Formats: sequence, structure tokens, C-alpha cells
Amino acid sequence: MKIWLDGGLQDIESARVSVLDHGLTVGDGIFETVKTVDGRPFALTRHLDRLARSARGLGLPEPDLDEVRRACAAVLEANPMQLGRLRVTFTGGHGPLGSDRGEHGPTLVVALGDTTRRPDSTAVITVPWTRNERGALTGLKTTSYAENVVALARAREHGASEALFGNTVGRLCEGTGSNVFVVLDGEIHTPPVASGCLAGITRALAVEWTGAAETDLPMDVLQRADEVFLTSTLRDVQAVRRVDERELPGAPGPVTAKAMRIFDEHATADLDP
Repeated sequence: MKIWLDGGLQDIESARVSVLDHGLTVGDGIFETVKTVDGRPFALTRHLDRLARSARGLGLPEPDLDEVRRACAAVLEANPMQLGRLRVTFTGGHGPLGSDRGEHGPTLVVALGDTTRRPDSTAVITVPWTRNERGALTGLKTTSYAENVVALARAREHGASEALFGNTVGRLCEGTGSNVFVVLDGEIHTPPVASGCLAGITRALAVEWTGAAETDLPMDVLQRADEVFLTSTLRDVQAVRRVDERELPGAPGPVTAKAMRIFDEHATADLDP
């Protein structure tokens, strides 16, 4: 396995990042996860645009997106696989042990791992912790992911693959690594970005391709929605068959099944929509 680290390909066994990298010591970094199909990335332009937005929001130097594209292409060529998870990580680089940044410049890592297609349906839980829709990192895809690790571990303990958060005012927000959609009276709704959720790439495409409405939703909508589904880079569109103790028999329901079909058709027709 070869990865890209700071300007070139390296063997994964010998590639090294400083133990004083700010991405490690204080979580000062951003990342993108890109689905790859037969060595080709899906929606790469949208992912790189968001990488740049996250860098600006975190106050990191602007990433050289041409270099990132070259790095992605080199890693994909060096590691052929049918379905992959391409991870682009961009950190504050070597720095002091405190929160101040150093002067060494950022670190860029691009790595690839294989994956499998997700099941058509899954189970989720809700968690008591909240997303802060007014926080400094709201809407940024940063490496500060510890609260997602904790919430996802709880989901696994309850036989679920995802945990859903509300925000500080009790509105539905997002999952640890996904956006959430609900079907009410045949219409698709998803929380707006103002709820504090990440502006997911798959979320945006699903809204565009299905006509879903961005709607401020209470948490209890999960207990009365006709259907629920998730979107993310590796899930695409995935039906939810259980929310906490509530079963949704027959998932994927008709609206979700149609959304899954529409997404697959569009994604197959254009790998960089």
C-alpha cells in the first residue's frame, strides 16, 4: 500500500508524520472522504471545494488543490481496487504542544482503503449529546472527531450503525458521519445547514436530484416519519429500518427506494457532478 505524504508517494510502512503535528496534538486539521469506483473518484470537485472551505474556516493555509488532485490520482493508480475510500487529510503541520500554530507549514496525506457496498437498510439510535449550531467549527469537516467516536461506539453497543444528534435547541441535526432525511406524507425533508449539520456532498446531490426540502425539524419527527434514510459518501442513500426502539417495517419504503434509484442513476451517469 502506498500513500501520498507531503509531495510524493511513500510506502505506508515507512511514511511518518511528526508526533508534534498539530493534527495529532490538538486536532488542528481537516479532511475529506471520497468514494472511488474502479480507480475513479466520485464528486471529487465538490469534495475539494469543501476542503478549501474548511481550511478557510479553520484558518489553515489554502490547500493547493492541483497538488491534491495529483496526489489522489497517484494514490489511485498505485493501489488499484474496485470500491475504495479515499481519505485526504490536511493539518496545521509541525507545531508547539499548545494551541498556537508553528511555522513549518501544513501536512498533506492522501490514503486509500478498500470498502464494500453498504446494506440497503440499517438501524440508528439517537444520543443525548448535542451539536452546537453556533460553534467555531460548525459546518467544517475537521479532524476533531472525538465526540463522533463516542457516539458511534454507543450506536454499535445498541446494534446500530449510526447515531443521530439534535442541536442545542432540540432540532434534528445529523449523524456522526451522515446526513438524515425523513419522509412525511410522501415528501422528503432534511435539516437545513443552519441546524449545525455538515453540508454533506451526498446530501446536496440528494436534495438536488430528489427535490427534497430543507426543513427545520423537531427530534420527535423520527418517531412519526413514514420513512427515514441517511446519506453519506460511502452510504450513498441508505434506508433506516429502526430508530431507537421504533421499527420501520418494509424499509426501504417506496419514497426511499425511489431516492436510492435516482441517486444510483445520476451517480453512474456522471462521476463528477
